[in-house]
Amino acid sequence: MDGVLRRLANNLLESCKDLLPIVLVVAFFQIIVLKQAIPEIGSILLGTLSILIGLTFFVSGLRLGLFPIGENLAHSFVNKGSLFWLLLFAFALGFGSSIAEPALMAVSQEAAIVASIGGIIENNELAINKYSLQLRLTVALAVGFSVMLGVVRILKGWPLHWLIIPGYFLVMAITFVSPDWIVGVAYDSGGVTTSTVTVPLVTALGIGLASSIRGRNPLTDGFGMIAICALSPIIAVLIFGIVL
Repeated sequence: MDGVLRRLANNLLESCKDLLPIVLVVAFFQIIVLKQAIPEIGSILLGTLSILIGLTFFVSGLRLGLFPIGENLAHSFVNKGSLFWLLLFAFALGFGSSIAEPALMAVSQEAAIVASIGGIIENNELAINKYSLQLRLTVALAVGFSVMLGVVRILKGWPLHWLIIPGYFLVMAITFVSPDWIVGVAYDSGGVTTSTVTVPLVTALGIGLASSIRGRNPLTDGFGMIAICALSPIIAVLIFGIVL
């Protein structure tokens, strides 16, 4: 128990250090540059405290739960020796972590609202929610496929650039034939998938898998899966825009 509390205190201190530069930058420009008082200071302080507490518990949860369970599951699937279940787990992990990604929810909802204003979809709540859900599912399916592809890369020992370089050539090719209104959304979708929920789970899976397979190096083979996860949603959303 003492060890858990000590780690929690250390995480709280680290969160304070991470949050301090943001607070100082905002305060500097608000007070020194704009020469304005900070509005609703009570609400801002309460929000900052909430972020601090939430970030502390989030980091603690990653270190105590998500990283170990991701690595342990990777070891277990390798020991089981079933490629089907390993690939199914990889897909489910990528899909599930992306569909629950708060950043993706925010971007897809904003994209739906702007699309309704721009006349791409009907301007009503049903159409907005449908578009937002379709966008989230498209990205989540792409990330699920990416994690599965990343697992195959580790199993086969493929160099990462074999996938990344052709992938970005494909992105550029599809960009030229995609509608202008989907291009920005597609590129942003690649960024928001590699966020707070997806990154720790996928990273732990890659490192655990590379550690479990003879001849694989966790440093060179265990990383790189996030890069694939950031690439495939761009392709998927560009195609989504063409189809829509």
